[in-house]
Amino acid sequence: MKVAVLSGKGGTGKTLVSVNLASVAKESLYIDCDVEEPNGHLFFKPKNYASESIEVKIPFSDEKLCSGCRKCVEFCKFNALAFIINKVIVFDNVCHSCGGCILLCPEQAFAEKDKLIGKVQYGVSENVTVMTGVLNPGESSGVPIIKKLLQDIVSGPELIIIDCPPGSACIVMESIKDADYCILVAEPTLFGVHNLNLVYELVKLFKKPHGVILNKCVEGENPAEKFCLEKDIKVIGKIPFDGGLGTLNSNALISVRENKKYHDLFASILQVVTKEGSYETVTNP
Repeated sequence: MKVAVLSGKGGTGKTLVSVNLASVAKESLYIDCDVEEPNGHLFFKPKNYASESIEVKIPFSDEKLCSGCRKCVEFCKFNALAFIINKVIVFDNVCHSCGGCILLCPEQAFAEKDKLIGKVQYGVSENVTVMTGVLNPGESSGVPIIKKLLQDIVSGPELIIIDCPPGSACIVMESIKDADYCILVAEPTLFGVHNLNLVYELVKLFKKPHGVILNKCVEGENPAEKFCLEKDIKVIGKIPFDGGLGTLNSNALISVRENKKYHDLFASILQVVTKEGSYETVTNP
């Protein structure tokens, strides 16, 4: 079962949930798709590390063949092309490597070159296989790296935890498109409700089975829980505002490996996730 863990912003507790759910399972695969700021590996400290470079194709124009028709410039929706002083200029850092300019050019004036945009790392931490995507600074899109991460899932553990980027942009869509179940992590504030609604609308759009984990819970009113009740969203777990848990997390320690109380907490959440995910996957093929 592929479980994607989302949040409307950074710092909500998405990686806390992802890392500990992966660790509490008997065997699992953890995939860090937050390629702009991957941090799951800081907790797992995986061994037997291997790395693979990720490249994309970037077009370049042959001035001798170019007729100056500007069809490629008009076609590019990312404004990655410009026709200046009788030649086509390609802005590498804006290009999305769609290849449309190459197909469209009537003079076949374009060719492609490889551009390094990041890497994928592999390792093992006890019962967890760890895969991490790393996007080089300044690159426009991490989608090719996320595609590579998810394409490499051929066979392995029954539980696959996908630690998604924060928010609801295209890199998040790419991360959840093949997920069997989505966990939405939320904070108990009005701002938390706003962020939760962003990812809630996304998983609804993709028609993904989902549930919410409420993090940093305290006594009293919880606007995020109220939102779930109003929208009929199942709350699959609550994580208390706990100084001990916060200390372990801030020291990049995996809580379920350090303290039985937290092991039991995340084990109970994983049982609910497994049950909900299996049920939803069967009833909503």
